[in-house]
Formats: sequence, structure tokens, C-alpha cells
Amino acid sequence: MKKWLTLALVFQCGVIFSQNNLTNELIWGSPEFSADAVYGLNSMNDGVHYTAQEDSDAQGTSIVKYSYATGEKVATIASAKSIFGNTDKSFDGYEFSSDETKILIQTETEQIYRHSFSANYFIHDLATGKTIPISDQKKGKQRLASISPDGTKVAFVRDNNLFYTDLRTREEHEITKDGKWNEIINGATDWVYEEEFGFDRGFYWSPNGSHIAYYKFDEKEVREFGMDMYGALYPDRYTFKYPKAGERNSNVSIWVFNVMTEMNQRVNTGTETDIYFPRITWGVGSNQLVVMRLNRHQNHLEFLLSDMTKVQPFEIESTVIFSEKADTYIDVNDALTFLKDGSGFIWNSERDEFNHLYLFDLTGKVVAQLTKGEWDVVDFYGLDEATNIVYYSASTNGAMDKQVYSFEFKKKKASPKKISTKKGVNGAEFSKGFKYYIMQHSDANSPAQFTLYDASGKQIRVLVDNKTLSEKLTKYNLTKKEFFQFKNSDGVDLNCWIMKPKNFDASKKYPVLVAIYGGPGHNTVMDQWEGRNYMWHQMLCQEGYIVVSCDPRGTQYRGRKFKHATYMNLGKAETNDFIDLAKYLQSQSYVDGARIGIQGWSYGGYMSSLCMTKGADYFSTGIAVAPVTNWKYYDSIYTERFMRTPQENSGGYENNSPINFMQALKGDYLLIHGSADDNVHFQNTMDMITALVKANKQFEQFVYPNKNHGIYGGNTRVHLYNKMTNFLKTNL
Repeated sequence: MKKWLTLALVFQCGVIFSQNNLTNELIWGSPEFSADAVYGLNSMNDGVHYTAQEDSDAQGTSIVKYSYATGEKVATIASAKSIFGNTDKSFDGYEFSSDETKILIQTETEQIYRHSFSANYFIHDLATGKTIPISDQKKGKQRLASISPDGTKVAFVRDNNLFYTDLRTREEHEITKDGKWNEIINGATDWVYEEEFGFDRGFYWSPNGSHIAYYKFDEKEVREFGMDMYGALYPDRYTFKYPKAGERNSNVSIWVFNVMTEMNQRVNTGTETDIYFPRITWGVGSNQLVVMRLNRHQNHLEFLLSDMTKVQPFEIESTVIFSEKADTYIDVNDALTFLKDGSGFIWNSERDEFNHLYLFDLTGKVVAQLTKGEWDVVDFYGLDEATNIVYYSASTNGAMDKQVYSFEFKKKKASPKKISTKKGVNGAEFSKGFKYYIMQHSDANSPAQFTLYDASGKQIRVLVDNKTLSEKLTKYNLTKKEFFQFKNSDGVDLNCWIMKPKNFDASKKYPVLVAIYGGPGHNTVMDQWEGRNYMWHQMLCQEGYIVVSCDPRGTQYRGRKFKHATYMNLGKAETNDFIDLAKYLQSQSYVDGARIGIQGWSYGGYMSSLCMTKGADYFSTGIAVAPVTNWKYYDSIYTERFMRTPQENSGGYENNSPINFMQALKGDYLLIHGSADDNVHFQNTMDMITALVKANKQFEQFVYPNKNHGIYGGNTRVHLYNKMTNFLKTNL
């Protein structure tokens, strides 16, 4: 009896020990650490109600109306049963018409690239209860469907052509006819615009529905890139147009279709064709079309204004109303906001070395600098012209923190009012009319909370507190992520975080993993919850590792000078900063200086590869996932923004390519890639392997067949993180 009792106690202790220890199966293969969030809420026109897409057994997929103030369900507006008469036919998305009498329903969605997808669309009329397809589905799925502002038409893209369907007659109209795969795209964007300018919709209804402005991409001269897709007896070859640095881009033009006359007219955007149009938008009313024009070096941005009342027979004239130049590059975003009285617009600029909001008149003259200080505006949420209040977020407390502010737009010397209340990273989402807002907050060691406020700043209720996840985390004996700074060799303070084993003993020596990204546009050192990555780092701490991250020069939210310090030499300053970090870590009594590893994905894989070569004396182990290995292999828009072309800057490309420094490799190196990566092509890894073999360097490699840049699906993430964890255990 005592023997069985002893065995039972041992078994129970084993279960408890297992529960307290993290595994990749728990982190990446189960919902154990999934955080709740508020997403998919769509404000209604009144600004006091919102809708959400839900599933129920009785109704199927449903669109449910809720009250912001109470959170109570008001009505089920539509459901799979009411739309299709069938609860088994689900839908993936929806969009209301401007007057909220019709709903555009998206079904059977198929992803294409990061943003783009195709689907079958239907229009559901709430008044009549009737549902009709927007097009004959035998012709193929549609893309980017959008209801006209008057609710009488739906425009969409199919087979690279732009169409609209008149909902009153159900007649389909062909706006363009020259669309062809890998040659001409109408109404959508090409791969590089979608990836680097962040949008795939290439057409826009005018506010009264009289015109459609749209992009036309002539990509015939852009070279094709191909990927083999494995699984069949003979692999399928997928090809698409991908302009690499210094190569031919699509010839892009802007057109306007007049719905009444059925005429297509081209906007005169100038004689230079090797340029970009990163945004087009309608200004005040339906007579002002605004086209952003950006030169290929991306350091001269202009806004072109076309007056639809002064259209020539075959061309639409345009006038430059704004121009800004920089020595390096200019970032583009969606902050452009025209005042309703037509007197000017709000736009952001780094002209005073920090990213701030400005009010310009229609000649491009600065009327007022709306924000000012040695910090960056991060997000522009909009202007409420009813109250003359502007809302935005900013890095006022440093690059690791983000706070939300408001200020009175027309009040001279108005002082910003901080409406977020907690240290960490905050963001806001506003209802229509700015009557309510949902504040999202998290910090480095706490999952996100979502809290609803009214316009006065009064807290209405907590929508999501992630209390269940927070309580669950207490079972795992987690350590704390802590922040620190150190000075690099040029005297610049760099932001870092560190996670130490829970039973940390300063008298012992620990191996360190430096987990990094390091490139433009993404900071890893933020006081915010990082989900499963955070849990993987916690698991490594449980295994006895210290984990560190650092944001080198070139990262954001610290002003123009810091962000643009890597211009023309991507990788150089960042590598030096990570080497300085390794030296700093070696100076700490608790760090085993001979066991410092580095791991990164994408730009982080590029950095880890450079650190294993140029920093071979300081990093003993490196993991590169989907790395760029030479910038000449990456796309034109991203690469040239920071490097110009290889023809102009060969030294910047070759002197910072890890391919050219493989002879310096000393430590253990793991190279991982997805074979179907349409973003950072597998070609990068193949060339790295060639360089490694040429230098007679041993390394480890793993390829995930048919996986894209994200390397996910099924057991893939569990396998990937087990692969990296085991490599660290063996070598670090």
C-alpha cells in the first residue's frame, strides 16, 4: 500500500511539474496562451451602435447589432438563414451600403497574397429580403467588391479587369477590357504595391458615385519570378511579376471612369513614368481627385489635384498642390485628411526632424504645425470637425511607449490632452462621429485590455480584460521582461529588454539568446504584450537561458535622424550595434561570453546572418529564418527606399551582404526558409548555401515545402520552434 501511494505521489508531482513547464506544443500547437481581443466591430452611421459577425446554430453566420453604451444586443440584422435560406452557407465578411439598407456579403474566400483575396459576393437587400449575386459565378470569383455611395451599383475586379453591376437592372458593365494575367491589371495593385504600400484595392468611387478612379498597372516589362509548388507528380510552377531592386517596375497610370458617359479618361500625372502613386483619394466632394506622386528614389512627394469640372476630352489635367523633398526618403501613410470647407488638409511630415501633424492650405503652404516636440506622432486617428478635436497617438514617453492624445484643432496654442491612462502601448479605435472609442492597452508582461470610453473620456465598461489568460499564466512560474539601455560605440543610447531565468543567480554564468528584427518599420523593444513569442522566450528562460532584444539605429519612434541613420547602408550600423550589445553582455558578470547566440526572422534573419559573419568573434550560435542575404534579391520599392538601386550604390549592397562574408563564419549556423516564400525568395537561402559551400563552412538547413514567408499551417509552427529550440540546446 505504501508502494502504491509513493508511485501515486510521484505521478501527481510529475503532472504538476509538467503543467508548470512550457513546451512548444503548448505555445504553438494549442490555444493555451491565446488572448481574447476586440476585433471585427463595425461602427454604424449613428455612432452609438456597432455590428459584429457571429455564429449560431439556429441562424448560422449572423450580423448582430449592439449598443456601445450598454453592450447589449439590439437586433440580428441578417444571418445566413435570412440571406441564403441555409444556415450551412456561411460568409466571411460584410459591408453596409452608405445608407445601411443593403449588405455586401463575401463568401468562399481564397487568399492570394498578404492583403489580396478573391471571393464570391452577394448583395442582400434588407427592405425586400432578397439576395442576388453581384456577378455570374460561372465567370469566376470576384475581388475588392465595393458598393457605390448611392447604393445602386457594385464595382469589382475579375480577371484583371474592372466591372460594375447595376443592382436595379442586374446588368454587368465592363469598364476595362485589356486586363490580362502578368500583363495588365485594372482596379487592383501589383505584388510590390500590395506588399510595400500596404493596399490591394485599386479603385475608388467618388462620393456621389458618378465616377470611379482606378489604377492601371502595365507590368509586361516586369520580369517574372517562379516558385515550384510540390505535392503533385510534376510540381506546379507558380509565376508572378516581381520587380527586384534596380529592375523594371510596372508602368502605372491613373484613370477615371464616368458612369454616366461610360468614358475612361487618363489623369495627366506628368511625363515621367518611372514613379509611384502610393495613394489616390477623393478630396472634398466628387469634383476633386487627389493623386500622390512619389519619385522612384522616394524622396520627393507631391499631391496632384484634378478638378472633375474641367475635364478635357481625352485627359484630365492636374495641378501640384503640395510638394516635399528629403535627402533620404519620405514615408507614406493614410493620414491625409481634407477639411470639409475645402480650405486645406492635414498631413504629417518629418520636416522638423520628428514626425508631426501639419495643417496645409491648398497651395501646400503650412498654415499651422499642429503637434510639436522631440517625439513622433505614431497614428493619426482623425479630426472630428463637429467638435474641432484631433486624435492621435505618439511616442511622448520614448520609443518603447505609446500614448493617445487629443487637442482642440482651432484653438491657438492648444495643449494636447492625454486620454490614455496607463504606461505601456496604447491604441484607440473610434466610432463614427467620435462618440465612443475603444482603448487597447498592454504592457510587456500583461495581456491586452480593451476598454470602452465615451467622447468625454468617461469609462463605460471593460470589454476584454484577459483575466482568464492572466490567471493561467500564474501557473507557469514566469519571469519578468525588464528594460534597460546601453551606449553603443558611437555614444548612442539603445533600448533593450532582458528576460532572466526565474531562479536567476548573479554568481552563475548563463548563455544568452539575442532575439532581434532590427530593420525599419518594426521595433521589438516595446512595452507591450508579445503573445506566443513572449511565451517562447519564457520557455527558454525556464531552460536556463537569458533572452535579450535590442532596437538598433534605423528603427522607429525616435525621430528622423535615428531612423534614417542606416540610409544607403542597410545592415552596417545595425550589425555594429548588435556587436556592441554582445560586448556589453560579455561585460556582465552573469553572462557566459562564449555562449551568446542570435536569432531572427526576415530582416532579423538578415541581421543574425551578418552578426554570425561580421560579428563572428562575439556570437557563437545563429538562427536565420527566411533571411534576405543580398538586397539585390529583394523588391524595388522597399529596398530602394533605403538603399537606392544596386547600379547607384553597389558598395552599400555588397559590403553589407552576409553572402560575401561567409569565410568569417566560426559558430553554429541554422538556415530556415519556406520554399514558396513570395516575399523573401528562397533564392536568398540558395545563394547563401552556395556561399557557405564555397567557403567550406558546415551549417544546418531546413526547408518547409510550399510554405510562404509566415511558415505556418498545421503542425508547422510547432515543428519550426522545436527545430530552433533543439538547435539552441545542442549548440548554445
